[in-house]
Amino acid sequence: MSAGMPFYVSPEQLMKDRADFARKGIARGRSVVVLAYDNGIAFVAENPSRSLHKIGEIYDRIAFAAVGKYNEFENLRVAGVRYADLRGYSYDRSDVTARGLANAYAQTLGTVFTQESKPYEVEIVVAEVGEDSSRDQIYRLSYDGSVADEHGLVAMGGASDQIEERLTQHWQPGMSLGPALRLAVSGLSLDAAGGPDRELGPESLEVAVLDRTRARRLFRRIPAELLGQLLSEQDPTDDAPAVEQGRAEHDSPRQASTNPQTQRHGDEATPDAD
Repeated sequence: MSAGMPFYVSPEQLMKDRADFARKGIARGRSVVVLAYDNGIAFVAENPSRSLHKIGEIYDRIAFAAVGKYNEFENLRVAGVRYADLRGYSYDRSDVTARGLANAYAQTLGTVFTQESKPYEVEIVVAEVGEDSSRDQIYRLSYDGSVADEHGLVAMGGASDQIEERLTQHWQPGMSLGPALRLAVSGLSLDAAGGPDRELGPESLEVAVLDRTRARRLFRRIPAELLGQLLSEQDPTDDAPAVEQGRAEHDSPRQASTNPQTQRHGDEATPDAD
């Protein structure tokens, strides 16, 4: 064989090698959970960094979450913001949808996977909150451009299957924000090796919500102080007699602390820097 002749690899083997490469890169990243609650959609990521975000705002009602290589999914996030801004400016803000954005991302990821020498080592979620829960949209996109329309919840990262299994056992439509966040953290606390659950505090989490009760820009990050309150609250079903006896004393503080609309810490959402 001539020294200049390239070594032949079948298309099937080439695609398999690229898929294995991408999956291994994604599995090395910390997981992200996206799940619906009564007033919107919550995004919870294991991420101790305060500046390198895995969750970001795309447009008025649309947000983005990702796992994998930071520089690659950050490029995708920025491209999504530009796509949304251009479409909203050229047509109408209502024409910017999670479905359209997911299709654009799918084309980009699919092209890179099949034509470039290295696929993106990323997995992303694009979510849009509707006027009510029946109109919420959550799309999960894989490294090869495949799209899945998820309902209620989705987990990404190395231990996504185990996390989703735990979440599915306990999640139910209409959960309030506090219980939903505690469930998400419970899933993220799973040890991929099968050991005991890890301890994840507010300082090691990045949390944001799309809150349908807000005006226009519905994305909001949950600061560590408020997150600590939400994670430490007790569900009413955990101590029913005490709640019945002291309902008047406990109901009002609980509503104030679990509804992000009533907490004004950093109330105005600030988009991540490009």
